[in-house]
Amino acid sequence: MAGNGLPSLGRVKLCDLVPSEGLPSDSYKLSVQMLSQSLAQYSAAIIQFPACDGALLRSGLDSAQLYFHQRASYPPPDMIHVNDAREWCKTSGYYADPHLWQEMYDYRPGLTPTEPSNTMEFPPAGLPDIFTMLGKAARDILDAISFYLNLRSSPFTEILDNVPLRNREISSSVLSVCCHARPSFQGAQHHGLTTQEDGQLVMFTDHDHQVDKSLISLVKSDRAGFHIRDFHGHWVLMDGDLGPQEVIIYPGLALYQATAGYISPALHRTEITNLQGNMYGRCSLAFKLMPKSMASLNCSEMRAAGHGVEAQFQLPIPVDDFMQRSHPTDQIFNQHSFPTFSFPAGQDGSMKPLMRRRRNNSRCKPLPPSKRLRLEAQRVLKERVQDIAEKKGIKLRYCNLKECESHIHALDSPCAHIRMEIGWPPGVPFVHPHDLPNKAKIGFLEAYEPGWTATHDMELSLIEPGQASQHPS
Repeated sequence: MAGNGLPSLGRVKLCDLVPSEGLPSDSYKLSVQMLSQSLAQYSAAIIQFPACDGALLRSGLDSAQLYFHQRASYPPPDMIHVNDAREWCKTSGYYADPHLWQEMYDYRPGLTPTEPSNTMEFPPAGLPDIFTMLGKAARDILDAISFYLNLRSSPFTEILDNVPLRNREISSSVLSVCCHARPSFQGAQHHGLTTQEDGQLVMFTDHDHQVDKSLISLVKSDRAGFHIRDFHGHWVLMDGDLGPQEVIIYPGLALYQATAGYISPALHRTEITNLQGNMYGRCSLAFKLMPKSMASLNCSEMRAAGHGVEAQFQLPIPVDDFMQRSHPTDQIFNQHSFPTFSFPAGQDGSMKPLMRRRRNNSRCKPLPPSKRLRLEAQRVLKERVQDIAEKKGIKLRYCNLKECESHIHALDSPCAHIRMEIGWPPGVPFVHPHDLPNKAKIGFLEAYEPGWTATHDMELSLIEPGQASQHPS
């Protein structure tokens, strides 16, 4: 990535990401490439909306400023925010966190926000229209990421809310109107502020490393101050030069889980500067596309597309359980392992994404033999097996390892025809090479790359003494 990385955050027009019937246009492929490279390098991208949508966003931010400005200096006790993970899909209306000097108004279709006195609350203006606009954009962006990963179209429909919502359904996705550091809000005494040498007052939220649990998040602010950590580990200001119709988008933990870790979530934090010079604080609109609570996150679509799925992503996770779990960021992000994205152009003009590979630091200790063997199997899968399958028009759908142990001894098994057509080695289960036992990986490599064992004696030491290598007939 270092050699051909983007010099700055990628900018993509939303109209170029809207899918259409037939072959993808050049503008669509180039936009998907720009989007994916920006997500790989910066964990974010800038989406340019039409001018009329920019006017709606500006109107929503102006309304948010007035809405929070007219509120009381300190919220009633029952509006103090309590971070209860069990309520992740039930938040609605106004609440505040004095410790973070932050106020929120959540718009969630299907819920009618009311004040404790049971009088109707007048929310910021235009929220239904903004919710619809950003929700449609989020789904188009999700489909573009699916195109990059070579998944079928709209692969995440089953875990998303109905469009439109059915009777008595409540939206899992939410539009949050946020206000940081409103001067008239008495929360500053609870927060640590720092002063720079030039006298400028600076604040970061206490939770410097926040990760959304959404699939995709879209954020539009009235002032700069939103930072995301890039793949070098540096904090980058995202909204320093945003136009009126431009929005920041970034992936969350749910997409990371659903794509088996191929799309990394963004770590972000919010900065507040020049607090004394602004009577409204810092207002923003944040739309979070969330999976519905009754669904499960699994990687079946990734397996169907031929991607390797590591052990931690093998089992489906109910969305409600996933949202209530804690997800330590140090277990997700590795300073020495960041995804690289490449877009080779085939003769037919289509973009076939390469498998995600890790950036290896030559100063680090050598990879263990089992991991080297796994990487070799993934390389041969991409360079040999998938090429054979594409030329013959075969869709690779792998079996479960346990089930396929009986398939390989039967001529009428579900995978027998595919194994024969692509020359799959006899005795090796028809599962993704990433999931094969080490001995079977060697049989797979020998079949598709003759002479492999002669140049990789190290991997043969993985086989227990007395076992013979599987040489395909």
